[in-house]
Amino acid sequence: MSKHEKSTDLSGLYPAAIRESFVKLDPRVLWRSPVMFVTGVVAGMTTVLGLRDLLAGADGAGTSLHIAAWLWLCVLFANFAEALAEGRGKARADTLRATKSETRVRVLDAPDDDPATGIGTLSTALKQGQFVHVAAGEIIPTDGEVVRGVASVNESAITGESAPVIREAGGDRSSVTGGTTVVSDWLVMRVTAEPGKSFLDRMIALVEGAERQKTPNEIALNILLVGLTLIFLFVVVTLPAFASYSGTTIPVIVLGALFVTLIPTTIGGLLSAIGIAGMDRLVKANVIAKSGRAVEAAGDVDTLLLDKTGTITFGNRMADALIPAPGGDMARLAEAAALASLADETPEGKSIVDKAREVLGAVPAMPPGAEPVAFTAQTRLSGLDAGGRSFRKGATDAVIRLTATTPPQALAAQVDAIARSGGTPLLVAEGNEILGAVHLKDIVKPGVRERFAELRAMGIRTVMITGDNPLTAAAIAA
Repeated sequence: MSKHEKSTDLSGLYPAAIRESFVKLDPRVLWRSPVMFVTGVVAGMTTVLGLRDLLAGADGAGTSLHIAAWLWLCVLFANFAEALAEGRGKARADTLRATKSETRVRVLDAPDDDPATGIGTLSTALKQGQFVHVAAGEIIPTDGEVVRGVASVNESAITGESAPVIREAGGDRSSVTGGTTVVSDWLVMRVTAEPGKSFLDRMIALVEGAERQKTPNEIALNILLVGLTLIFLFVVVTLPAFASYSGTTIPVIVLGALFVTLIPTTIGGLLSAIGIAGMDRLVKANVIAKSGRAVEAAGDVDTLLLDKTGTITFGNRMADALIPAPGGDMARLAEAAALASLADETPEGKSIVDKAREVLGAVPAMPPGAEPVAFTAQTRLSGLDAGGRSFRKGATDAVIRLTATTPPQALAAQVDAIARSGGTPLLVAEGNEILGAVHLKDIVKPGVRERFAELRAMGIRTVMITGDNPLTAAAIAA
């Protein structure tokens, strides 16, 4: 599920659940649970008989209405439990729905059209096959495929990955998901999802329980409950004959109360609520179960695939160390790294500024007339130009290509060691001179090793999946 999980305010759910308890008294709704339907029928019959006795002034009218009240309370409690469980699921679905935003987008007649000629329309009105232009800072309105351009996309709202990913036309990196954000550059996408059937829409439907399927155990238990209800109905219906043979009479209201007492009303009333509440507990743990059947099937799982970033490790990479080139000055490297990151609003950029503050004691101020250089998918660099000086930080190969300089062998070895240790190395340069490297560290969550050991002891094999480089992936896996 989305990792922006918010706590559900139960106090706001109670009034709605109480209201739904009475709405669910509709026989068409009660019929979904045969046991509670029968209980509702008996409660209605007992109420009618009690009111008749009360109007006629007959003895025992108070007892009849008392029994009727308890029967109605039983039905309402079952409805309340189910409504409360459904309400929790809907509240969590509303949290997901809040990530969807209705924005105006530019629709093009053809992928090669000028974006300025695009027709503005609401994202909710998009249709399958239309072409949409999305620029840096804008949210991708729905699921689609990139047909033109290349851009860096932040997919943390869906995948939890803190590092933006490259999406470009052609190949296996052309798909984009609604709700994600374009960080740099622009792209033209073709809408591939029908209205209301995007990835986020399907997640919302699953969380709400709209597609909840009964599990095999639940179906078997329902059959058992119906069978027991029929058996006890036969028992109660035959009791008046035995009583008549003995010369006694059993009031209909007492027979109804006995019948409801015999049948498994508690199990029938809470069965659906238990299923919904069970799936809601999974949502609390950021796990979305497509159905109760899927939950039961999980008992047969022998291999568990886990995403690295945000699951095995913390979501944001943080600057762990500044490594100057051999013979270089740490203060100069810290100043260049800080200046190259002043305009970088990502968690990584802010952590680099904080690390430079530790070295320098203070962060350099933004030089007057400075021109920030934003990160792009093509350059994979960011930085600052000020007073004739140029500061850049970025991927190792990108900085080497920019400066046309090979880093010293000692620095190259340290960069390789960072990658092997599970970190991400960034080179820092001023002009054509490589000053050193920044070690971005993706920290493994505490307790993960122990939990994996517990899974292996249960016979479950764990596999890590990631889009990171092989060296980093191997280090984290180890």
